[in-house]
Amino acid sequence: MRRSKPLAALAGIALLSLAACGGGSGSNGNGSNGKGDTFQEAASGFAKNPDAKGPAPEIPGATTGGTLTVYVPGEPGPTTLDPTEGWSVLGNSLQQAYTNRSLTQYLMDPKTGEMSLVPDLATDLGRPNKDFTEWTFTLRDGVKWENGQPVTAEELAFGIERSLDSDTFPSGPGTEYSKTYFKDGDTYAGPYSSKGAEYDGITVNGNDITIKMSKPFADMDWWGTFMAMGPAPLGDASKPPAYGKKPLSTGPYKIESFRSGEELDLVKNDQWDPATDPARHQYADRIVIKFNQDQNKVDQIMLSGNTDSQTAIVHNGINSANYQKMLDTLGDRLVKQSAQCTSFMAPDYTKITDIKVRKALAWAIPYEDIWLATGEIPNVTRIPANSVMPPGMAGKPDYFADGEQFTFSPEKAKALLEEAGVTLPYKLTNVFYEPDPLAKAGQKALETGLKEAGFELTGIPVEVSPYDIWLNPDDKTNKKLNVRGVNWCSDWPSGLTMIPPLLKTGAAYNTSMFSEPAIDAEMENIPTLPLEDQPAAWGALDEKIGTEYFPLIPTAFRNEMMSYGEKVGGFKGDPSFGAPYYKALFVMQ
Repeated sequence: MRRSKPLAALAGIALLSLAACGGGSGSNGNGSNGKGDTFQEAASGFAKNPDAKGPAPEIPGATTGGTLTVYVPGEPGPTTLDPTEGWSVLGNSLQQAYTNRSLTQYLMDPKTGEMSLVPDLATDLGRPNKDFTEWTFTLRDGVKWENGQPVTAEELAFGIERSLDSDTFPSGPGTEYSKTYFKDGDTYAGPYSSKGAEYDGITVNGNDITIKMSKPFADMDWWGTFMAMGPAPLGDASKPPAYGKKPLSTGPYKIESFRSGEELDLVKNDQWDPATDPARHQYADRIVIKFNQDQNKVDQIMLSGNTDSQTAIVHNGINSANYQKMLDTLGDRLVKQSAQCTSFMAPDYTKITDIKVRKALAWAIPYEDIWLATGEIPNVTRIPANSVMPPGMAGKPDYFADGEQFTFSPEKAKALLEEAGVTLPYKLTNVFYEPDPLAKAGQKALETGLKEAGFELTGIPVEVSPYDIWLNPDDKTNKKLNVRGVNWCSDWPSGLTMIPPLLKTGAAYNTSMFSEPAIDAEMENIPTLPLEDQPAAWGALDEKIGTEYFPLIPTAFRNEMMSYGEKVGGFKGDPSFGAPYYKALFVMQ
């Protein structure tokens, strides 16, 4: 799952987030307050509780009423709310908590802070056959759309089938999981692109939905947490792209209004029945999400203590220049949350073909200068990275692609460029998110550092998320680039959700354009190994790719800083997303 904030978009050093971070928590899943000055490592996973029932456990002291305002600094937010397209930390953490239910979900225990995988629309976590090539889920009774109509098993099956339509939803998570694992996923084009062709990989029998696989898929219960594994109204009622403007809700809130890049306004959904939902609550009357906010202005709002700040939440972000003042003023209301996320610079593997040049680029990045310029806090929100797999992930390897940790070393960069025999300065082209002043500052720091190391970087300012450009092979600007970025969080605690989405030939978020048939074959083989052998195999493949090919430059492992006002109750960090745990929030009355 991507992180989407487009700061320093070339280096991926402070980027917009993608994918459903299914990583671990800290010691207890609560995150930690901002008082530490060290990086908080994510743990390795969550428990499973297939027997969880609604209503969700009450949050101590919770009261109803009021309006919560969520500020999202430096991030334009989703361009569509269609649940099949959702593959970002921001969109998923908000929509899955409030409007879009799916087969399974995450629950935080309000007493211990521990996270677990629990049922959502399904009555349990699914029932696989012996070799995990078939999964059956049963739709629970009593779930309704916001219009009062019952959600049917046929609608749930249709919503899941939509995830196979990679032409209609090219940036959706189904491009990685449904297309790879569902029966005939490599040939069936989906309900829209196939122009109504029948699909027999998903069948309905009463309230039972059975999904057939093309190969063993033991992680289907984790994949079930995604909005793409939820229902959609049949026929034209959910036809894209119109449906993405105001999709029907199955959660505790519904969409009042949505202005892409600006604001999402949610109000209570009176058709949501808490008895059907093991994890969600409906405390606040209204939730207003404000995208693309200026980080410094948001910091000042939270420091002011005024009416606007008291019921406000900052989704993710703090300017490092304000860190100590925020810490002194907010105390425990400044929250540090770990997640399994890695940021990358992605040299174009088809254009920058010499591994020596790619390694030179890794030595040429002024890491800490960029972190500071973009408002990050070295060794707190960002630490140097050495692998694709992040800390806390089972199987994470410890290796260095060039023998030691990459740091800013112009001398080493120039020496490698000289060995490669290239003309200096070596020219690079990237895009950066011009509306955000921190993104511009990060771009300037990057250009300065690269120039000292023998590179010449031309930055193209853009008004849209860099992902809108990077993910479109036909985009004219994208064709000019020879370096991009990506910032990725695990979709659930497995290397399966880190390495193939970023490095498999043709993967949607393979922004480096890396393609090696031998590596693709290993990615295909690892999921067929015994479950206990897979983490080490993913770690070994991570190291092999990094040392022999080095297509991605890991620039940082991440923690996120969040904050909230003094009248916000129930606030915890959500280790499944590296975001606030939105399901439990309320306004103190």
